[in-house]
Amino acid sequence: MIEDKGKDLSTEETKESREKVQKDFQGFLGSAKKFLRELLNIRKDTDQEATKEAIIADIHFKGHTVWILICSIFIASVGLNANSTAVVIGAMLISPLMRPILGIGMSIAINDIDTLRRSLKNFFVMVFISILTAYLFFTFFPLRDESSELLARTAPDIRDVLIAFFGGFALVIARAKRGTVATVIFGVAIATALMPPLCTVGFGLAIGNMEYALGAIYLFTINTIFIALATVIVLKLLRFPMVRYINSKKRRFFARMASLVAILVMVPATITFYNVFQESRFMIQAQDLVKTTIGEYKFKGQGRFLDNLTQINYSKNGISNIEIVCMGDEEIPSNVIDTWIAKKNTYGRLKNAELKIVQGGRDDSTEKFNYITELYESKKVEIKNKDERIQFLEEEVAKLSKLTTRQVPFSQISAEARANYVNLQSLGFAYTLITDFNKMDTIPVFEVVWKKKAKNKEIKEDTEKLTEWLKLRINDQKAQVKLGQS
Repeated sequence: MIEDKGKDLSTEETKESREKVQKDFQGFLGSAKKFLRELLNIRKDTDQEATKEAIIADIHFKGHTVWILICSIFIASVGLNANSTAVVIGAMLISPLMRPILGIGMSIAINDIDTLRRSLKNFFVMVFISILTAYLFFTFFPLRDESSELLARTAPDIRDVLIAFFGGFALVIARAKRGTVATVIFGVAIATALMPPLCTVGFGLAIGNMEYALGAIYLFTINTIFIALATVIVLKLLRFPMVRYINSKKRRFFARMASLVAILVMVPATITFYNVFQESRFMIQAQDLVKTTIGEYKFKGQGRFLDNLTQINYSKNGISNIEIVCMGDEEIPSNVIDTWIAKKNTYGRLKNAELKIVQGGRDDSTEKFNYITELYESKKVEIKNKDERIQFLEEEVAKLSKLTTRQVPFSQISAEARANYVNLQSLGFAYTLITDFNKMDTIPVFEVVWKKKAKNKEIKEDTEKLTEWLKLRINDQKAQVKLGQS
């Protein structure tokens, strides 16, 4: 009996201890939940009326605002042309393009059709004026270099989507706070970069490159859609009051129209995000494939992988391709390439892509390979874009092809020379590179060793005859014959 009572007491103490720990843990969770709620709550400091009035007032686009936009476009265009990041940032800070986008998002969120109509009208007018101004600048400005700042706005990826979306979040939250945080607004204007894409559209139209123009307008569309989408989401979370109409039928019609516009905004936003995400996945997997195949391949001879000339092209509907360029006298075995293709097919996004291995510059002359390598290294800094890289490779291939056509059938020539010159002991051949420091040339040089029993007069006459015969035989008047040691 005593033992049973002891067991009961022990069980009750354990139960009480467990309940106490559970209560303490629940209390900790409750405190943490309360702390996080107070920490993350943005409704408390939100000024709905002031925010709404400020956004509506900023939609206005006349007089001073028009000239501010034109000046910011000119500044951004000059900055992009000069490849100056600081100038581009300055243009983004004074640009008023963000204002109608906020108006579009807010009007959709609160069912305000009048504000939506004004916002859309001013937005499209701003876009038109921006593209026209940039087009006129790049058309009449004499310097139109394809700077890295310009090219960076022609190929959006998944990061641009995320920047626009979270930039829009930060912007609307800052606008809704009592005592708007100006530094946040300036930061979002820089991060989302609405001006540079429109300048790049004007640049593409000015030089007749529609690929640049379409890529840049695609980036601008991404920024616009996701900033507006973030505005809608934040204002819905902050419970901004919906606009009420006296006529209930009219109110329902406007509500349906606002919902339709919201859906229309969501659909391209979703499609855009999906397409950019798919392209981003393809690029990541393709780069990993290159790194783990040719990047780890060990050439045994005079071969090298030209990483800077690797091309990765993604096609949403067509066939994507990965082009790897190698140079040297060593051919990558076909079984190795087959292994790389098999590895490519293990990547989900690369199964239908085409893997091309471009191998050039194979030759039996080490000097020629070294010359091509040195020439490539000296020209690498000057190669700025794809067109220049292609032109450079085509010129080098043409040079190699020219050298190939001049290859000497040495085995036949040596047999013929032995039959015609009885005093000939040995014959050698090699191409020699010479330069006068202005240009470089390749000279075919034959090294002749005559038999010791031959007389000096015979050697001199035979050497002259052999020289003339070799020039005719290989059809090259630059051919030279030098005497070797017997």
